[in-house]
Amino acid sequence: MNSDETLLMTALSCSLRRVELQGHEILHDVALEFPAGRWTAIVGPNGAGKSTLLRALAGLLPADGRLDLQGRPLRDWPAKERARTIAWLGQNESGADDLTALDVVLLGRLPHQAWLAAPDEADRLAVRTAMEQTQCWSWRTRRLSTLSGGERQRVLLARALAVQAPLLLMDEPLAHLDPPHQGDWIGIVRRLVADGTTVVSVLHELNVALRADELVVMANGRVQHHGAPDSPATHAALQKVFDQRLTLLKIESQWLALPRID
Repeated sequence: MNSDETLLMTALSCSLRRVELQGHEILHDVALEFPAGRWTAIVGPNGAGKSTLLRALAGLLPADGRLDLQGRPLRDWPAKERARTIAWLGQNESGADDLTALDVVLLGRLPHQAWLAAPDEADRLAVRTAMEQTQCWSWRTRRLSTLSGGERQRVLLARALAVQAPLLLMDEPLAHLDPPHQGDWIGIVRRLVADGTTVVSVLHELNVALRADELVVMANGRVQHHGAPDSPATHAALQKVFDQRLTLLKIESQWLALPRID
């Protein structure tokens, strides 16, 4: 499939009437389509419902409405096939502290393996490639509990990359990463998208989100706008949801969002 054909496809779409958490309605009337082979960033103020939306898109939360993966209802996908198709990186993931970094990343290959099968050469190559991409191969024998927050995040990103799924969902993937490694993350995403992968990420870092192909702006559990990051309508939506407390500037062809200090 060439790049033009990829862009004509919808990787993921939803029409959700509501999503509740602990009896509280968090999302209301959310309808979105995520084109294949594009990077979409979801932004908005705290409490906008961004992470809830991403978890619903991954099928991790019950939702009242329709959710289609590659034009097919998500509920109709067998679990293992869905796990090979959607890679997930959650926010503040815990557990697995006693595993080595290598073993954690190997977990990303489980959807490709037969029950109780040992990793094969393809698994080992995928894991090493992912760990080298995120620059964590050199500490592959260290336990997750011994790593800093940024190091741990790079291992968890490598685990998601090792799945080699056509759709990658990431919730706050830049948490704990310093600016150079944030730049590395952007490079990884750009290479994935160039190869046809669809990336959807929830981001607090607006300056990174403005580098995406598409921006979804949320507030109060609703989608306020979905459009190109350089669109005046997108900028107006950003200003509105952040209470006019942003200054948007274009420097060397890149849009930046700076906090406005009164």
